[in-house]
Parts: sequence; structure tokens; C-alpha cells
Amino acid sequence: MKKEEFIALGISAELAAKAEEASLKELGGYVEKTKFDEVSEENKTLKKSVSDRDKQLDDLKTANGDNEALKKQIEDMKQQNAEQEKAHKAELAQLRLDNAIETALTAAGAKNTKAVKALLDVSKVKLGEDGKLSGWEEQLTAVQKSDAYLFTEKQAKNHFRGYKPGASADKKPGAEVDMSKMSYEELAAYIENNPDAE
Repeated sequence: MKKEEFIALGISAELAAKAEEASLKELGGYVEKTKFDEVSEENKTLKKSVSDRDKQLDDLKTANGDNEALKKQIEDMKQQNAEQEKAHKAELAQLRLDNAIETALTAAGAKNTKAVKALLDVSKVKLGEDGKLSGWEEQLTAVQKSDAYLFTEKQAKNHFRGYKPGASADKKPGAEVDMSKMSYEELAAYIENNPDAE
């Protein structure tokens, strides 16, 4: 958490700074879940590919055919391996797109990412090499307009005007003056007319 978030929880500024520092130390070795999922999925696929290759090599060792049959078998295996690699790359690209969409939905304040994702036309969203989604804003804006209840509202801080306990009765609510925007002459006249001004 950041210092401002700790202060919003009611912690003093000094303790909030210490808490932020401790939080950053704790999260030092943190890896985003989306990155972990990508690496984990790639690891599973690579292990499966290695075991498939080992099986293919064992099949070649046990084959007692002529040279032409072995050449054909090797070509078939090369083609099969190329198809597997192409499928793996497509699967990994889809996983990265799904993770980017999940992250973007969370950042947009979606209450239920699965429900919102079902309303999106994901075929129009593309993930660029830089990790940014193209065609995303149009999709998100359309869903936010049609189904706003699926998103948390960003609430503005309330600024109350009126009586403030312990305040001087001489001041009128909402009549505070910003002295930093006054010229020297205006400031001198204001202080002369309002000696109790702060």
C-alpha cells in the first residue's frame, strides 16, 4: 500500500511512511499473477513437448525400416512438431490477451470481471507488442454505458460547507479567501480590514 492509502485509513503520516516502506520491502520479490500464469502455462507446454520428442526418438530407435521409411517418419515428426509449436504460440498469445483484459477490467473497477468479459466483443480487442490493448476503450465504454451497475463508482470526496465546530462565529461558511492569489496591495488592504484573518 502507498502512504496516501494508509493515511486514508486514519494512520498518522509518520506511521504511514514507515508502513509504506515495510509494504514495499514485503512486496520486493512479488511477481504478478498474470506473469506467473503465463510462465506456468509455458512450462507445462514445454515439458509436454520434451516428453513427446523423447517418445519420437524412442520410436525412431526401435524402427527397423529402410532409409526411405525413416526419412518419411522424420519429415512427419518435423511437421507435427511445427504444428505443435504454432498451437503453443497461439495458446500463449490468447493467455496473454486474457490476462491483459482481466487486468484492464480490474483497473476499470469491474465488480465481476467474468460477467463484464462476457459482454465484450473480445474478437475486436488486440494485444500489441508493447502490452497495450487496441480497440479496448470502445468496448469498455460501451459496456460501462449499457451496464454501469457492473462497475464500482468512483466517489468524489465530499466537501462540506456550513458550521464547523470550534470555528469562529465571525467567519461565514464558504467565504474563505485565497491570499496566495492576491497582489501585495490587495493583501495589505484585506489584512487591514480583517485583522483576525489567518
